[in-house]
Amino acid sequence: MTDATTLADRALVRLSGEDVRGFLQGLVTNDVTGPLPVWAALLSPQGKALFDFIIWADGDDLLLDCEAEQAEALAKRLTLYRLRRAITIARDEALAVHWLREGEAGVPDPRLAVLGRRWLAAPGAPAEGWVAHRLSLGVTEGVAELGSGETLWLECNARELNGVSFAKGCYVGQENTARMNYRSKVNRRLVAAPLGEAGDRTRAVYPELGLMVEHRRVESLGDALVPEWLAEAIAA
Repeated sequence: MTDATTLADRALVRLSGEDVRGFLQGLVTNDVTGPLPVWAALLSPQGKALFDFIIWADGDDLLLDCEAEQAEALAKRLTLYRLRRAITIARDEALAVHWLREGEAGVPDPRLAVLGRRWLAAPGAPAEGWVAHRLSLGVTEGVAELGSGETLWLECNARELNGVSFAKGCYVGQENTARMNYRSKVNRRLVAAPLGEAGDRTRAVYPELGLMVEHRRVESLGDALVPEWLAEAIAA
């Protein structure tokens, strides 16, 4: 197996101390009281994505597999909610996120199994091909693509990619997210598309891949890459 498996653009934020699962359960979009890992987000009160991450268990601690460039901002934001709880929130430099497109290592990505296998270990050589593979499957992530307080969580395809629980209790942004779900009203979607002229709906461009990420109305998806999992949701 290749040793070049580290996702160099990812980092881990460790939460340790008093009832960290209970703390995070009241903040994020997914259920952290059951099996992990899960994909989740911290939203604005209006239900728009601020940070997205994959949540792992490490004993009684939780680890947030997040964008490296946003790790400090995420830790700072969570610290604001901590109040007087005896919880430590800090980046863990000893571990890294690892990925392989296929194989037996780790566990399937909780968003979509065909994204590949993911696990946590000491840092190693950087992996190649992750972004191209992810976008080819229509999966968006991170502030550059999702925005920061710009995109409603269900418009990020969170329902289809297992990023939200509608059975758990309240969390920040829950009211608008639940309302959209029960009304089946998701008018816009984040999608990958062939590289073209950037406009006001463009979020990120990847010239080296010939792709871009756009926030498009459902009736105007045009040349967007619409994988089967998204096509089924739109047609429903």
